[in-house]
Amino acid sequence: MSKDLNVSILMDFYGGLLTAKQFDALDMYYNSDLSLAEIAEETGISRQGVRDAIKRGERQLAEFEEKLGLAERFTEMTKSVSEMNVLIDKLNVSEENRGTIEEIKKISQRLSDRL
Repeated sequence: MSKDLNVSILMDFYGGLLTAKQFDALDMYYNSDLSLAEIAEETGISRQGVRDAIKRGERQLAEFEEKLGLAERFTEMTKSVSEMNVLIDKLNVSEENRGTIEEIKKISQRLSDRL
C-alpha cells in the first residue's frame, strides 16, 4: 500500500468527520509512519481490519474534499498570498506611497497568519 501524503493534509481539514478508529489508523499510518502490523498491535485489531479502516478513511476524506474543496481552496489562497507578497516586494516605494504599501503588507500578513 503506497502512501499518499495528501491524506495528511486532508486529515487536517476533515479528520474530525471520521470515526475514531479511522482517524487513529490514518494518523498512525501517515503521521507516525507506523506499519499496518504495528498499528494492529497498538490497537488490538487485525492487520486486515487496520487496512480496511485506512482505505475507508481515505475514501471518505477524498469524498469530503470533492464535495467541499476546503484543502484546494486553502492551497490556492496560500499561493495567492505568497504571489501578492512577491509583487509587493517588487514595488518601487516612493515616499508618497510608502504608507499604503506598509498597510497592504500588514493586511497580507494578517491573511497569512489566518491561513
